[in-house]
Amino acid sequence: MASNDLVIQKMLEHNAKWAHSIVQADPGFFIRSAAVQTPQVLWIGCSDSRVPESVITRFMPGDIFVHRNIANQVHPKDDNVLSVVEYAVGALKVKHVIVVGHTECGGAKHCLAAAEEPPQVPTDPLHRWLEPLTELARSLPQEERTLPILVKKNVEKQVKTLKSMETIQKAKVHVHGWIYDLSTGHLNDRAVDLVD
Repeated sequence: MASNDLVIQKMLEHNAKWAHSIVQADPGFFIRSAAVQTPQVLWIGCSDSRVPESVITRFMPGDIFVHRNIANQVHPKDDNVLSVVEYAVGALKVKHVIVVGHTECGGAKHCLAAAEEPPQVPTDPLHRWLEPLTELARSLPQEERTLPILVKKNVEKQVKTLKSMETIQKAKVHVHGWIYDLSTGHLNDRAVDLVD
């Protein structure tokens, strides 16, 4: 068996053990979970494999509605994220939306490097997706073009975008900006400056 196949096999084995342990602790969990989901939170985070929302918050399936993408972006014209927000707020009635950035973000690092180059029209999906973040990096004074500052400014920008959405405003949903520190495993809910 190839080493890649071993990873897949390990995932399936871990899943079986996990499911068994949940049933042992709460025999009706999966029956209830299959019937309905009632999350209170929409988590908009980065796709980074080191920031799995249910693991780092110790929440169970059904507790967090999730949208993840490269560098936790909320593009105002992206139907993917807009449909997630609409469904979370309108159908699931979540009361909180949390944008979660993280330290050592690869997408933000990419944008810092791109900001030092002459502007050009992005030709591939990754560069097109990250172009707003690259522009944000370019807008920073040179002394502020650091990864921690860009990660913070990025979360602030996404929070402002969400707060400007009619769906969010009508439902009076609380929008939060957090940063996850990879080096400590802690979420910081005071890392960004949010103005109502």
